[in-house]
Amino acid sequence: MPSPDTVRPADVSLSAAFWYWLKLGFISFGGPAGQIALMHAELVEKRRWISEQRFLHALNYCMVLPGPEATQLAVYIGWLMHRTRGGLIAGTLFVLPSLVILIALTWIYMAFGNVPLVAGVLYGIKPAVVAIVLAAAARIGARTLKNAWLIAIAVAALLAIAVGHVPFPLIILVAALLGWIGGRVRPDLFVIGGGHGGVPKSYGAAIIDDATPTPLHARFSWARLIAVLAVGVGLGVSAWLAIAALFGIHQPYAQMGWFFSKAALLTFGGAYAVLPYVYQGGVETYHWLSGPQMIDGLALGETTPGPLIMIVAFVGFVGGWSKALFGADALPLAGAVGASVATFFTFLPSFIFILAGGPMVESTRDNIHLTAPLTAISAAVVGVIVSLALFFAQQVFLLTSPQPHLDYLALAITVAACIAVFHYKIGTIKLILACALAGLVVSYLPSIAVAIG
Repeated sequence: MPSPDTVRPADVSLSAAFWYWLKLGFISFGGPAGQIALMHAELVEKRRWISEQRFLHALNYCMVLPGPEATQLAVYIGWLMHRTRGGLIAGTLFVLPSLVILIALTWIYMAFGNVPLVAGVLYGIKPAVVAIVLAAAARIGARTLKNAWLIAIAVAALLAIAVGHVPFPLIILVAALLGWIGGRVRPDLFVIGGGHGGVPKSYGAAIIDDATPTPLHARFSWARLIAVLAVGVGLGVSAWLAIAALFGIHQPYAQMGWFFSKAALLTFGGAYAVLPYVYQGGVETYHWLSGPQMIDGLALGETTPGPLIMIVAFVGFVGGWSKALFGADALPLAGAVGASVATFFTFLPSFIFILAGGPMVESTRDNIHLTAPLTAISAAVVGVIVSLALFFAQQVFLLTSPQPHLDYLALAITVAACIAVFHYKIGTIKLILACALAGLVVSYLPSIAVAIG
């Protein structure tokens, strides 16, 4: 009698897949690493919808794309199993719960953020954000900065954005150019091992197994590629033109559509990499929100399920609310529309990349001419993330009222958070809850009451 692991599981209906992706949207905490681990444990090990090798193959493709890799992996697997409908369902349900939760949390933040209880919680979370960003830089740096050349790119990126105030897109372009040159001159310096690699394991026969033929809908054809690109780009352009016609081309909603479309194409290395660009646009260029509000948004994003890039929903909500785009009596509605616009234009490119480029996966695997520029970009991203941590530290630790001084209690919370993250490997959610409790406690001390307003 054959072992249960050698028997191929029964095909999964679109309805069953729908409920799984919806569940995943509500439990996908832990950033991209945690989300990918959740999908691997459920889809590869437990349900055996897809084999280890096919899962890693899809993940490698998603890793070289701009955009949230966990979201794109969900779209890819949903598309591979149930065609375009499956990809759209998987990606939408991966993001939708996070959007709804963030709209609710941001409404509470904007309406009640000055209430002492809420202010105290935020006071403790902000120092935790500094530690979380530093941990992200260390994590990406450990995986990427394998030689002196890549370290030099990271340092140059840090100086460029922190001292020279060079725009983030220009840093990415220069890093890509250096990687392209390096991949031809010294390719050995731009090959990064580890990561998600290794020898694929087998957890038993899968619905989409190593030897399963490529489904008809996943086979490459130029006609299909052009059709998907035309529909995807046409959808984005049509949506932006409709928004511009309804609200005005120079008004915040149209600006958000254009800005977040560009941001979506720059998210190499994860959400932390593009946050400086979002900060430059949202705070300095368009004035949708303030620097301290940006930190609060990142804190809220860390506590909700879904991809961290969902902080764009917070930016869009605060922008719509602060500009009172529907009048003073409809601030929540203006915020919700802003959050939806930011989310739509941020994630649309990810769906296009997968649905159009999925059939070309095999042609992208292990191509040094493609991966070398991305390796250099990843090195630059480390420097950019460090600059982000420095900026957040300045906002959290340096107080200006009643006179410039250091907030030593906030600094102490950050030091404790760094010890918890780097030494004890405490998870993000536990860290934020602990720091929120600490902030709530110290917020009632007389010496802190003035500092937190």
